[in-house]
Amino acid sequence: MRLLRISFLVLIAFSVVQATEAQQSMGSTPQGLESLRHLASSKTEFTLDHSMLVFASKLDPENEDLRRVIAGVNGVSVHSFHFPSPWMYDPEALSSVKEEYHAAGWKQLVNNHDKDGGPGMTNVWIRFENNAVSNIAILVSRSTEVNLVAVSGSISPLDLSHLGGHFGIPKIEGGVLVPNNQQR
Repeated sequence: MRLLRISFLVLIAFSVVQATEAQQSMGSTPQGLESLRHLASSKTEFTLDHSMLVFASKLDPENEDLRRVIAGVNGVSVHSFHFPSPWMYDPEALSSVKEEYHAAGWKQLVNNHDKDGGPGMTNVWIRFENNAVSNIAILVSRSTEVNLVAVSGSISPLDLSHLGGHFGIPKIEGGVLVPNNQQR
């Protein structure tokens, strides 16, 4: 019984080390998220490294596209913040996140704002290494929520659509972000 406990503790320590290394390899979390984190009434944040993604993909064994895409992904980091009142978060924090990605050499692929002129938006950034996409980040803000998803590894925007609906990544159909209508 004692050997089982020791093995379990070693396994947990190994997983924590791997998750920390995955977070570091994907780059640090933008500083602008810190103020959002403090104002949020609820937060969901996690990082999955490659081995965790492979394990999770086995829950959907019929989805070959998902398994193919995961083969090139090093990790996924998700930050989801919910606010008790509409537009309670600081729009300057979102601007700060955008500036950090720009300053780090990321290219903005999508910059979509709400049609009514509100502060809601969707932004997609990509980072290149050796003329190949090495990272993708998606920032989606709505009246009561802000979500940032960062994917590290060899991945194309088309591959990102195969990850949609899995691991906290919003579902994308026909190039359009599908809203999550589930009650929270």
